Amino acid sequence: MASGNINKVCPSREKILMKEIEQPSRNNLEGLKGWLNPTRYGWERISYWFQRLTGVFLLIYFIGHVYETSTIVNGQNAWESFLELTQTVWGHLFLIMVIGASTFHSANGIRLIFTHAGIGLGTPSRPDYPYSPSSLNYRQKSGIWIALILSAAAMFYGFNILFGE
Repeated sequence: MASGNINKVCPSREKILMKEIEQPSRNNLEGLKGWLNPTRYGWERISYWFQRLTGVFLLIYFIGHVYETSTIVNGQNAWESFLELTQTVWGHLFLIMVIGASTFHSANGIRLIFTHAGIGLGTPSRPDYPYSPSSLNYRQKSGIWIALILSAAAMFYGFNILFGE
């Protein structure tokens, strides 16, 4: 838009001289790339992103698991041949990812339940610059770290069970 004077006609038929202001061009449509960029946000946003990602992953796993389990109706041999897919290295790695995703999703979900109940939140404060959200205090950060540590420990345990001798 070019900056300049514009004549506008009002409902009372009189002309009003208005100045059009040039707006800077901003492209706020980052799309999925902006949503997946973890460097722009704090721990709450990264935790939110992992919660959504693990939820979608577990939904896909659940659908595949129901399909895999339903192959038993085709007979014992069909079920055992389909089950051999999980007995490979890639199958074990996939199951380790399922263990980690389900552990993080559960632990972070419990943290979110406590947060929605008001447990572990800081007291409300005036939003003065520099903005530091009172909701992300040490209790919330430690809850996120506990969820990450629990999922790493569960994945390590699953790795030892699946790949151990």
